[in-house]
Amino acid sequence: MLLSELKTNEKGVIVKVLGHGAFRKRILEMGFVKGNVVESIINAPLNDPIKYKILNFEVSLRRKDASQIEIVSFEEAELQNKDNNINTDYTHKLEDIDSNTVSSNYVPNIKKVKQLAEKKSKTINVALVGNPNCGKTSIFNVAANAHEHVGNYSGVTVDEKIGTFQYKDYTFNLVDLPGTYSLSAYSPEELYVRKHIINKKPDIILNVVDASNIERNLYLTTQIIDMDLRVVMALNIYDELEKSGDELDLQQLATLLGIPIVPTIGRVGKGVYELFDKIIDVYEDRDETFHHIHINHGKEIEKRIRELRTALYNHGFSDELSTRFLAIKLFENDKDMESFVIANDPDKDLIKLRDNIALEFGKDNKTDLESAITDAKYGFIRGALKEVYYKNEKPNRNKITELIDTIVTNKYLGYPVFLLFMFITFFCTFFIGQYPMDWIDALFGWLGESVSLLMSDGPLKDLIVDGIIAGVGSVIVFLPNILILYLFISFMEDSGYMARAAFIMDKLMHKMGLHGKSFIPMIMGFGCNIPAIMATRTIEDRKSRLITTLIIPFMSCSARIPVYLILIGAFFPTKAPLILLFLYVLGMIVAILMARLFSKFVVKGESTPFVMELPPYRMPTHKAVLRHTWEKGKEYLKKMGTIILFASILVWALGYYPNHNAYNSTKEQMENSYLGKIGKGIEPMMEPCGFDWKQSVSLLSGAFAKEIVASTMGVLYSSESSSVDDDTLEIREEEADLRISRLISTNMTPLSAFSMLIFVLLYMPCLSTIVAIKSETGKWRWALFAMAYTICLAWIVSTIVFQIGNYII
Repeated sequence: MLLSELKTNEKGVIVKVLGHGAFRKRILEMGFVKGNVVESIINAPLNDPIKYKILNFEVSLRRKDASQIEIVSFEEAELQNKDNNINTDYTHKLEDIDSNTVSSNYVPNIKKVKQLAEKKSKTINVALVGNPNCGKTSIFNVAANAHEHVGNYSGVTVDEKIGTFQYKDYTFNLVDLPGTYSLSAYSPEELYVRKHIINKKPDIILNVVDASNIERNLYLTTQIIDMDLRVVMALNIYDELEKSGDELDLQQLATLLGIPIVPTIGRVGKGVYELFDKIIDVYEDRDETFHHIHINHGKEIEKRIRELRTALYNHGFSDELSTRFLAIKLFENDKDMESFVIANDPDKDLIKLRDNIALEFGKDNKTDLESAITDAKYGFIRGALKEVYYKNEKPNRNKITELIDTIVTNKYLGYPVFLLFMFITFFCTFFIGQYPMDWIDALFGWLGESVSLLMSDGPLKDLIVDGIIAGVGSVIVFLPNILILYLFISFMEDSGYMARAAFIMDKLMHKMGLHGKSFIPMIMGFGCNIPAIMATRTIEDRKSRLITTLIIPFMSCSARIPVYLILIGAFFPTKAPLILLFLYVLGMIVAILMARLFSKFVVKGESTPFVMELPPYRMPTHKAVLRHTWEKGKEYLKKMGTIILFASILVWALGYYPNHNAYNSTKEQMENSYLGKIGKGIEPMMEPCGFDWKQSVSLLSGAFAKEIVASTMGVLYSSESSSVDDDTLEIREEEADLRISRLISTNMTPLSAFSMLIFVLLYMPCLSTIVAIKSETGKWRWALFAMAYTICLAWIVSTIVFQIGNYII
């Protein structure tokens, strides 16, 4: 509990002080140190301030300050002891116990309370903060044994990730925050990180710095220093600095920054445990390197900072949030901090003072104060590195990266190379995946036949064979293909190629009213549209962010792959990679064209400039790539046992009832079932696209999840297996082709199948994606708009394709 929650005449033992900087120092100097006993004596008439007794002295604290001190009350300890069936003697009144010196009769009780306080004090809250692509998530994964996605480009962590790590009797609560270049309010992730630090008040900031790009990374470090926080630096990707031949005096840099530094290689776990040893030392206030410094911005700027800082303090802004940091942010015209100040100063006296100081500085120095502060920070960084960093001046130190980039980012070769990589991906997805796909298909075929032979005829047998086995089996058979696709995408992400793909697409994106960063969420959409939509948070301006959210559903997510492969395998097996590549490229083309329309007519505003780092190429570890691949495969399998299973049973039931035995043929029975009636009802609407009632109702079921289109077709067409002639079955067995694909090929034409492929590509995203759009945009109207316009577009394009194709043929 918090000290502010302690009732009058109650006592407790201090666990930790949650604040930082001058505030924390002042509180500790007053005696509020871990392990000391504190008693609440009296509240002021308005319940603020509160008088406490500690170390036989009486001190007053504002309730707000008291809420920054964590304690264990005697009553809390007693309740916990009772819960643990511990017999504790509390027969004497608590007020008879002196705060820190007690009689021997009470020593066991005090000891237990202090033991509980000591145990709670060994929980350390750590926030990982750093630039995009610095390796925060790699360190997080090693420490928390987590499996978060690590990509060699910015924007992978789009929300905070939380993990727990036990080490040396300490419990670490780790929070992996989004990558950010600064603590300004320029982008959503910058604001998100800053608000977490201010509101959640982590015990330690773990500042992860990319050793291969140290000068740029240290700009964020200087802002963390301004906040007067307890910080430990992980100098990550240290192996690249060593390979480059550069030399860095770590101890001297740590002294200059006042921050202990530990070299790490996060992707292989090197240095991570040493890093947490250092975090423990800083948390326990026993590290000699850690000390707070002020970044020297120069005499003229420091004079202005002091003036505004004094005014802030006089207006009641305490050092709970560093007034120095607040003053600097006001000079940088930070709108979020302006709103914070105005809320506590409605007359805007501080804002007026800030404006006057900035105007005076501009007149005296012929430059604006915001730019001068940024220049001063980089000046401090360059000065520090000049003393500790010795650069290897050998030519071609990044020769491999430069050589590859001359090809993959070339004006003429960039796009063909990208298409080549995608073609190779789809070729392997289809042809390599065909073998395990056939094995799984044969397994489910054998399973269905075995169950059919063992069970007597009836609804239960039909449910298991035609509903569960046929429905789930028709989707799970494509697990190898999805794993292969993710394997290639994970490799391209982790190696750094995807950042180049965004770079070469920027000009095209900009012409369509988008940001180059929009390409990264679009590529992520090939895996799943939901995290891709969440990744739009990394796009700074609202216009590009909203448009990207609306077009991501055109990216062919892995849920569509089963439908693609069923239809392609049935009608276009010899051209499978090209058809698959065509669908992916068509989705991107449609997305870009719709982005252009939205930019011109729907979402107004100007796009921000494209700024994105191109990290050096790194060979991904096989462990990381395989782990990411399996995590996606596991999600796919989880769907099989939940939503796909439920949908398969539902579709089977709708197709089985009513009056299952009242008809002479399976076909007649299906047409008169509930499912058939639904399909017949929407068939006239879908007929211009070339779809019969089975295709129509399969597409309707896909509104819940795109895999259900495949499972629905599996249920519908497997029920007609008895109508397939012996020759077809013989061919099927000899060629070991997919059973459902064979059955579909007897019920559709290549043209209607191609039209259906396009419809599946373009029509509404699944319901989970609709909810994600609402969550990210904050409004249901954008989610419903995305659903409506994609359905209309899919119908129009599929109709045009089918009608023109039908006319030509």
